Amino acid sequence: MTLVLKDLTKRSGAEMHLHETSVRFAPEGFNVLLGETNAGKTTLIKLIAALDRPTTGEIWLNHKNLTPLPTQKRQVSLVHQFFVNYPHLTVFENIASPLRVGGVVGPEVEKRVKQAADLLRLGPYLKRRPGELSGGQQQRTALARALVKDSDIVLLDEPLANLDYKLREELREELPRLLSDRGSIVLYATSEPSEALLLGGHTATISAGRVTQFGETAELYRNPQDLETARVFSDPPINTAKVTKSGDRIALRNLASWNAAGEIASAPDGDYIVAVRPHYVSPRRMTEGDVSISGQVLITELSGSESIAHFEMGVAAGSGHSASAAADTDVWVSQSHGVHPYNVGEAHEFFLDVSGCLYFTPDGRRVNG
Repeated sequence: MTLVLKDLTKRSGAEMHLHETSVRFAPEGFNVLLGETNAGKTTLIKLIAALDRPTTGEIWLNHKNLTPLPTQKRQVSLVHQFFVNYPHLTVFENIASPLRVGGVVGPEVEKRVKQAADLLRLGPYLKRRPGELSGGQQQRTALARALVKDSDIVLLDEPLANLDYKLREELREELPRLLSDRGSIVLYATSEPSEALLLGGHTATISAGRVTQFGETAELYRNPQDLETARVFSDPPINTAKVTKSGDRIALRNLASWNAAGEIASAPDGDYIVAVRPHYVSPRRMTEGDVSISGQVLITELSGSESIAHFEMGVAAGSGHSASAAADTDVWVSQSHGVHPYNVGEAHEFFLDVSGCLYFTPDGRRVNG
């Protein structure tokens, strides 16, 4: 099973919703579409489902051009974040509806509905109507309707976004099992990097209507090829700052410096952008090679398991200096395990694990040495 997008675009008037996109999705496992709200994930899903028409380009499934075909002839299942069920039908009939439309009749309908209902633990609710179900049960019904169809393509547009935390975590674990070995191409849209990592498979990072990178999820997280991909694949936001390489040293203005190692070591001297995820910035020294960076604490977020602090580098406590008023300051985020005492407005020492630094050219391309 292969799903390929060839030079696909979507424009409405002067607005470009999807820039030219060519992707060959993985035939097995999840294909995650990762990006912020309005990045272009839903636009891409609508084009594949034939709910919208591309401006240019083609969609191919198993060497067959789907582009001119309507939804009914594409063998596609779609689940939205807002669960959509027929309120006047029972759960059984909601799940059975795509089978009825497809001409399946008799005992085969009951058999396939029961299989899907058992997978999603809906057996006791088959005679109820959606209005008698919890939100989680309604979303399970929508998922069962997508699974029962045995579609070539399963599209999941942030299907867990409106569920409570416990149910969301439960379904995240179940979905890969439910959708494995079905012979379907699965596309799962999310705005959460952590969800992409939990689902595994392959990920396409999307920003401002562009697919910035596609690849195996864990590898893409470790090795983004441009700064925009690194930003999309980081929550809390990735820290960035301008640095200068001179010989074997990297300098972050006059605040800190460290040895140039790894990908940056053989790069020419000059200006670069360093990017580091917040968990590499700690309020405590974790390794001998950590570099001290001090700054004024702006915001803190504390929980029982971790502490997050937003701080402005190079600003003395009580100076009244703000990031918006100074071009030579950077607001960074520290994310660390445990509870750490921070006082907003006061200076605090943080430690940068430079082994976690990624380096990019001024125009955002990854430095590869």
